Amino acid sequence: MAGQSNNGHETYYVPESSPLAFLASISLFLTLFGAASMINDMSWGDPDVATNSKIYFTVGLFSFSAVLFWWFRTTIVENLAGKNSAQLKRSYVIGMQWFIFSEVMFFFALFGTLWYVRNLVGPWLAGEGEGGRMNGLLWPGFEYNWPMNTTPQDAVGIANQTIANNGTFKGADGTVDWTHIPLINTILLLSSSVTLHFAHHALKEEQRSKFNMWLGVTLILGFVFVGFQVVEYQEAMHELGLTLGAGIYGTTFFFLTGFHGFHVCMGAIMLTIQWLRSMKASHFTKDDHFGFEASAWYWHFVDVVWIFLMLFVYIL
Repeated sequence: MAGQSNNGHETYYVPESSPLAFLASISLFLTLFGAASMINDMSWGDPDVATNSKIYFTVGLFSFSAVLFWWFRTTIVENLAGKNSAQLKRSYVIGMQWFIFSEVMFFFALFGTLWYVRNLVGPWLAGEGEGGRMNGLLWPGFEYNWPMNTTPQDAVGIANQTIANNGTFKGADGTVDWTHIPLINTILLLSSSVTLHFAHHALKEEQRSKFNMWLGVTLILGFVFVGFQVVEYQEAMHELGLTLGAGIYGTTFFFLTGFHGFHVCMGAIMLTIQWLRSMKASHFTKDDHFGFEASAWYWHFVDVVWIFLMLFVYIL
């Protein structure tokens, strides 16, 4: 229904009640529960016991995607019908800004974990600073260095250390070289931000063909980035023995780069939808293109995160 206009105030469209928010919450819970269960199965699970974690994850992910499709389609139809007032459009802007801020805090927590491990936990375990009593907690003569790839089974006196000798552990054989695939990916992502800016400028100039072209180039760069990251993961796991279970270095590496790769995929999907809307239905005008603009903000945010990843995960 539409809000009533009183004394010249702007009409504000209020949609009918919908189950979309509830369905999104349920499907997202299933997705996260399934993902957490899969990780737990990889680390501690019994291969002979079925947990259905993959089923939960798959059903949740597809359900969440379907809900988002339904939800976004509804908002697009409402906007094309002229129901969105200027005030409602401002609320969309604020909502997207808060969403990106929540993502900033998410990555801040991950980077904070990396900093805590590298600058506090490691030195403490080696007996430095506040950790004078922790020296030898893992094994006698433990010396801290980053990345921590030492295999405890090879350490002197490891058989007498209950904590370090609890289970089988194999550290990585090396670190990922930032001068190869990560450097290429940096060039790809930074270039994609430039081409996306060109696309935005073309849209503001009402140059539809240039907008479609530059946005298409941006998508190609983004998906090539994802492809290179898959190759990097294969090399890291098969040639370096770097996995989630290869100590704290493997854990932080895959969590940071993995979640960033997931966000790149999300951003690429968002931009793909905007590209299809423009190609198939000529959506967006120079004054009304928030769907594209919000996706562009998200893409630029992902690019900025990669710069920090390149610096703190690969180089330093």
